[in-house]
Amino acid sequence: MLKEFKEFAMKGNVLDLAIGVIIGGAFGKIVTSLVQDIIMPLMGVITGGVNFTNLSLVLKGAHGKTPALTLNYGSFIQNIIDFLIISFSIFMFIKLINNLKKEKKIEEVEEEKVSEEVMLLQEIRDLLKQKQE
Repeated sequence: MLKEFKEFAMKGNVLDLAIGVIIGGAFGKIVTSLVQDIIMPLMGVITGGVNFTNLSLVLKGAHGKTPALTLNYGSFIQNIIDFLIISFSIFMFIKLINNLKKEKKIEEVEEEKVSEEVMLLQEIRDLLKQKQE
């Protein structure tokens, strides 16, 4: 069972997935910092000094030791912006990789072109097969 697990874990897909998860986690932190530290303050300047993380709607006020019940829609807006930036970045990265794969396939197709002698030999072979049938 240990041998089977080792074979499974060492397959290319599993290793690629593990690397992708690690890089994705680090990338997510970078994008979150970009949104919180750069984009949201700029949006605050554009909207007249509004800090999105503090935007909330008080549903029920505080009473004694009970804190107020709030709907924190500013944090939600910030998370939506995080998601949009991350998804757009991933889209652009996948698009770049697909373009590189297309170029590689085009080069492979060009390399697979058959010489004239080989084409003539293939035609002769095909004609001989037809006569035998």
